[in-house]
Amino acid sequence: MKYAHVVGWGSFRPDKVLTNNDLSRMVDTSDEWIYTRTGIRERRIASEKETTATLAFEAAARALERADLHPSQVELIIVATSTPEYIFPSTACRVQDYLGATRAGAFDLSAACSGFVYGLSMASQAIQTESVRNAVVIGAETMSRVLDWQDRGTCILFGDGAGAVVLKGSSIPGGVMASTLRSDGSGGDLLSLPAVYHNPMPMLGPEYLHNGHKKNTVEMNGRQVFRFATQVIAASIEETIAKADLTIDDIALIVPHQANTRIIETAAKRLKVPTERFYMNVHAVGNTSAASIPIALCDAVHDGRLRPDDNVVFVGFGGGLTWASSVVKWNVTPPEVSLPRREWRRARYIAARGRSKLKKWRRKLIDSVAGSPTPHARMRDANKK
Repeated sequence: MKYAHVVGWGSFRPDKVLTNNDLSRMVDTSDEWIYTRTGIRERRIASEKETTATLAFEAAARALERADLHPSQVELIIVATSTPEYIFPSTACRVQDYLGATRAGAFDLSAACSGFVYGLSMASQAIQTESVRNAVVIGAETMSRVLDWQDRGTCILFGDGAGAVVLKGSSIPGGVMASTLRSDGSGGDLLSLPAVYHNPMPMLGPEYLHNGHKKNTVEMNGRQVFRFATQVIAASIEETIAKADLTIDDIALIVPHQANTRIIETAAKRLKVPTERFYMNVHAVGNTSAASIPIALCDAVHDGRLRPDDNVVFVGFGGGLTWASSVVKWNVTPPEVSLPRREWRRARYIAARGRSKLKKWRRKLIDSVAGSPTPHARMRDANKK
């Protein structure tokens, strides 16, 4: 049997910082009001040139560097996101192209803030069944693009960023030991983001102008979401560690979705464990939805919170409603990468962009030479000539 081990991890957050004081000049709020209710001090905002795909690429490239894995060896790319730049092509396909991962399948996964754990479960199962040997799982979001910046109930919460892990098959026991995925669609209206087809359609008449929605922005019933989250976190963790034949005392660290410190503190009380057992970085990044768990994982590793053979739990919860958790045995020390090799990798990604442009140019050239694809269209073109 194959075991899916985490062998690489990486995160990326935009340079622009938006503080609570900055928000107080935009909406009726204050640093104290936001911090006491959420634990957030600041969040990152993507620039005009940054997209969900570019953030995801940066995180994935860092994870592959730690894993010492060449992009040509990657066999599967999963991007968990609620803020894709396109419905299609998928964000994962754009990341595949940016990386130059020519042998990888790629798809997006939509499970809101639980998406990364869903993706981790899907990838680990693919490795365990030996359909792939390795996979890159990414959580990436540009939530700032889908917020109503006049709604202080939502715009204070969210930020942008991306995190990724590399999973690799091994015969050594460990890695992703157990996962639990759950959903309750009856609560979908508590936290939602209307799709593009809810955009106003003035060409069809005034009755289509709003189509039931004012704009494509996040809508949330904060009180109900808080109640839902505090109920499912503890139950999901307990169910998953039981699947792994462990107890809560065997868990060294819990990395939750970074939504709100009060939610996490309430979950700790229900589990009867100290809050310190939960890793939190929500004060610095806010709620980055599907990206929050992998970003927090990278920060936890950087802070020395994980050691070989530690058992760590990832737990996510959010729109859908969805919730999910995974238990992972952490026992990997990333290899040291020399400076020349690191620079060579950077050049490799530049080369991948060049190959992609060459392919696009070649397709355009073929189209210009071959003309229209169908016999009917070719006959029409011939008649025109």
